[in-house]
Amino acid sequence: MADRSDGTAEIRSLALAKELRALIGKLKRRLREQASIGDLTPSQASVLFRLRETSATISELAALEGVRPQSMGATVAALEGAGLIRGAAHPSDGRKVVWSLTSVFRKRVETGHAAQADWLFRTISRELSAAEQEQLDAGLRLIRRLVDT
Repeated sequence: MADRSDGTAEIRSLALAKELRALIGKLKRRLREQASIGDLTPSQASVLFRLRETSATISELAALEGVRPQSMGATVAALEGAGLIRGAAHPSDGRKVVWSLTSVFRKRVETGHAAQADWLFRTISRELSAAEQEQLDAGLRLIRRLVDT
C-alpha cells in the first residue's frame, strides 16, 4: 500500500489488523465448537498440544510450561484419568515415566478435525456464491502471504 503523508495508510492497516485478529479468534471459537474434546483447562490443552509430536516426562513438561513439577503432576494425573494420555517406563531410566497421547485421544482429534472440515465445507457451500468463493480464495492467498513472511 502506498505511503500517505497524512497517515491514512497506517490507520487503514491498523483497522485491518484489528479486524483480522478478531475474525480469526471468532473462527477459532466456531471451529472449537464443532470439535469439542471436552472441558479442558488451558494447562491441560497445552500439555496435549506439546505431546502431539513426542513424549515427555513430567519434569520436561513442567520446564516447557514454566511450572513446578508438582503442578504438572496434577495436570498429568487429570489427563491420565480422562484417558487422554498414558505413561510408560522411560527407555533409559526406568525410574522415570514418559507420557504420550493415547490412541483414543488421537482418534478423537482426527474426528474433531473431520468435523471442523465438514462444517467449513458446508458453511462455505451454503453461504457463499461461486463469485464469493473466488473472493475467499483470493483473501486466503493474501493471508497466507502475511503468515509466510
